[in-house]
Amino acid sequence: MEQNTLKRRGTGLIGSDPDLVSPGYTLYAPLAGNGVVDLVDEKGERVHRWNLPYRPGRHARILDEGVLAYNGATLEIAPLFAMWRKYSGGSMGRYDPNGVRLSEFRDDYQHHDAHHYDDGRILYTAVEPLTGAEAARIQGGVPGTEADGIVWSDVIREVAPDGTPLWEWKAAERLNPAEFGLQPHYWREHWPLINSVHPVDEHTVVASLRSVSAVITIDRRTGAATTLSDRASVAQQHHATPLGDGKVLVFDNGTFRTGESVTYSRVVEIDLATSEITWKYQDSPREAFFTPFMGGAQRLPNGNTLITEAAFGRIFEVTRESRIVWEYVVPWFTEYPDRDTVEVFPGISNAIFRAYRYGAEDIPWLTAR
Repeated sequence: MEQNTLKRRGTGLIGSDPDLVSPGYTLYAPLAGNGVVDLVDEKGERVHRWNLPYRPGRHARILDEGVLAYNGATLEIAPLFAMWRKYSGGSMGRYDPNGVRLSEFRDDYQHHDAHHYDDGRILYTAVEPLTGAEAARIQGGVPGTEADGIVWSDVIREVAPDGTPLWEWKAAERLNPAEFGLQPHYWREHWPLINSVHPVDEHTVVASLRSVSAVITIDRRTGAATTLSDRASVAQQHHATPLGDGKVLVFDNGTFRTGESVTYSRVVEIDLATSEITWKYQDSPREAFFTPFMGGAQRLPNGNTLITEAAFGRIFEVTRESRIVWEYVVPWFTEYPDRDTVEVFPGISNAIFRAYRYGAEDIPWLTAR
């Protein structure tokens, strides 16, 4: 009998309603896959695979003309703290269909997210150290859990295609620690743990701050941050993505949800102007859908939403009425390829950070075959 619980429940395509699915190809990168990125069709069949030089520094996306943007974990510096090996990156590259690197920008302190613009710019998250009085200013968290006295604080940077710095925003300078304190369960090694960053328009960026349970917008001209949603409405969320209609889609993990004793995840749509939740998806019973960390949500052209239940490698698509119309479980199970990460996170996994769906027109080299 199969002893791995996730494998035993089934992998690959679990089900599909072809009349309601948003057509296209689904892209994902197994986190322990040592550089594998797979593209599967609506039937769950693999149609393309990249083999890249780094294991994922979280995820991959397809850009204009089908170029692959991939954030790889360089592992070039010693772990800043135990969890660093799980979500550190360092390489922000672009690759052709054969896995040939077209360009690369390196920052070994990059982590979690890197938004690659089609014009070659990159908006990404990194860390800088806070010590002494600066570290002591950060409130909340488990006392005494700094990384050898250091609190690693987030920085958002944007660079030009040639790596020239264009813009920088530092959490330690722009956020009030009294308003953005770590939740009680979090170690004090990393604050406020920005796990997604995305442009809203020319002057605005939206960011997800996991360990303080907040989604903020940032004015690039002034550096001022405005809270869009806080721990009263989201909990350890990921992947805050503008929808282009004045709303933002957020994957709300719910590990330590305020006022709730049951853990469950959901996806919410939030109005940028009012902070009102205008749509949500959660399972019934609600605890049937839950990933304690990571996760993603993508609004599709037909109005459906592609959801990544990341820790368990589950990707599924729902309609506006919360009907599941496509479900796929990543069949790639392995342990992390590097010793430092295996020591902290042992065992095999099919986890991914996010998945994305693309239409045939987005991948011209594939459909031209």
